[in-house]
Amino acid sequence: MEDRPRYMISIAAELVGMHPQTLRVYEAKGLVRPRRTPGNTRLYSDADLDRLRLIQRLTGELGLNLAGVETVLRLEDELTRLRRRVDRLEREIREEVARVHRHYRRDLVLYRDPSQTLPDTKQRWTSTG
Repeated sequence: MEDRPRYMISIAAELVGMHPQTLRVYEAKGLVRPRRTPGNTRLYSDADLDRLRLIQRLTGELGLNLAGVETVLRLEDELTRLRRRVDRLEREIREEVARVHRHYRRDLVLYRDPSQTLPDTKQRWTSTG
């Protein structure tokens, strides 16, 4: 849901406290990629707004220029991509382990050492009287 485009540029700019022209500049620099309607209207998602707020923090609080912001965003995107990959690989490993576990459980056979004898259970149940 957070990737669903829903806000026109004027609303998006108001929600993040920026001027619409700033959003256009960020788009031109590739820092944010709003979707477009068939009529070419920009539509920003909640994820886009989060990214714009991050850009705002990086430039305002940390004093990064747009080249620095671009590097941070690229690294953030790479980190997100790698986290998704790790999550997918962990899920695949769990599924494979479960599959192998199920396979081996069918093949398990109770082993009894032939040198050990079983206790004679008949003696316990017979009466002495």
